[in-house]
Amino acid sequence: MGTNRSTVQTLTLPVEGMTCASCVARVEKALRTAEGVATANVNLASETVSLSFDSSRTDLQKIAAVVDEAGYKLIVSDAADITAEPSESAATPIDDRQERAYRKLRSDFIFSAVLTIPVMVLSMISVSDWFMRWSPLSTDEINRLVFLATTAIMFVAGKRFFIVAWKLARHASADMNTLVAVGTGTAYLYSTLVVLFPRWLGINHAGDHIYFDTSATIMTLILMGRVLEARARRRTTDAIKELIGLQPKTARVLRNGSERDIPAADVVTGDVVIVRPGEKIPVDGVITRGSTAMDESMVTGESMPVERSVGEKVIGGTINKNGSVEFRATAVGKQTVMAQIIRLVEQAQASKAPVQTLADQIAAVFVPVVISLAVLTFIFWYFIGGLPFTAAMINFIAVLIIACPCALGLATPTAIMVGTGLAASRGILIKNAESLERAHKVQTVVLDKTGTVTEGKPSVTDVLPLNGSDERLLLQQVASVENRSEHPLARAI
Repeated sequence: MGTNRSTVQTLTLPVEGMTCASCVARVEKALRTAEGVATANVNLASETVSLSFDSSRTDLQKIAAVVDEAGYKLIVSDAADITAEPSESAATPIDDRQERAYRKLRSDFIFSAVLTIPVMVLSMISVSDWFMRWSPLSTDEINRLVFLATTAIMFVAGKRFFIVAWKLARHASADMNTLVAVGTGTAYLYSTLVVLFPRWLGINHAGDHIYFDTSATIMTLILMGRVLEARARRRTTDAIKELIGLQPKTARVLRNGSERDIPAADVVTGDVVIVRPGEKIPVDGVITRGSTAMDESMVTGESMPVERSVGEKVIGGTINKNGSVEFRATAVGKQTVMAQIIRLVEQAQASKAPVQTLADQIAAVFVPVVISLAVLTFIFWYFIGGLPFTAAMINFIAVLIIACPCALGLATPTAIMVGTGLAASRGILIKNAESLERAHKVQTVVLDKTGTVTEGKPSVTDVLPLNGSDERLLLQQVASVENRSEHPLARAI
């Protein structure tokens, strides 16, 4: 049965709990198999999902329940209609949520780092005979202090890993958080048993079998990596904010025979808008009175101003250079050229390159393979290799911790978001990630007009007087004529 187009909604929603490409695959799989959902594309770098669904067959609460069942959280209160008009206020809820998450992550890292330093120092002291001769504390007392500090690191700063790992385990699933939780948790649990119940394990000298410093250091380093990733993600939305900033906040309209300043968002089709020299055009329209030169470089790439007069179109976000004009609004809100440009950049940032799809597929099976290899490593070294239990366990932990390539899932989407955003801020609009990936194969670039790749800063290179005229006098005369003009050629003279 076909889907009624009038009931199809397309939204962008934040998703909490995603940390790697396997998370992306799991959320997408859950959504795409949900009743009424047509498409679902998850972006790990922005921690959002763009989905289309038939509102006559499902709703956001049911969709959120599907995501929750997969072990993640869909924030329906921050829903953003991707066909709606871009605005700074519309982006605020997601931005605020990401900022709060970043600050919490950063504080957890600082807390962990501050405690890890004494854990490392005390761990080294406890195994040094020379230091222990001068220490006022016994080895057992030092071990208990290290145990307390590591416990705080694991279950205060690092609790996020264990919570996510437990949620996934309940759904018979695993991701990079599972590797961190199992690896650090195994070292911590074993060391705790050694400190609290050494006789149960037949250990006489506990200091040789304690790995609290391993758990603490790994947890701190993983948190540091997450902080750096979060910082990079915060910067990916800067380009969108810059584009939104090109739109003026207010507009001067002519209503009932008088001028009044109103929010640009309140302009409606048919309003007569007045723009003076140096001001930005608030919406798209057609000039009804006056003429001017418009700086349309942000749309066309043309550095030279374009002459516009009665009957010609003006584009919202462009700059009126030198004349006062009146124009009738023909496109407002999401219908303007600027709104479409912003939406194009957002779609490009959310799109997936072919290489990213491959990375997601690899990551989806990566975690189960790594856990299996870690178990096989322990079995081999303990039962076949003849290593003591402790040494075999350390090898088990090493395989889990070393195999935490969160960058596998983050590198590609982050690069796409930064690349398309930076390009947009410089006037280059990239339609999607696939186009960006294929761009490296371009051999020839053909430009359809002059001025596209110039700086828009012409200068006088030569003066050629006719009939023996004085060069200096000629320059003075021309300069006096162009003195009040804002045209780039006039400024050069």
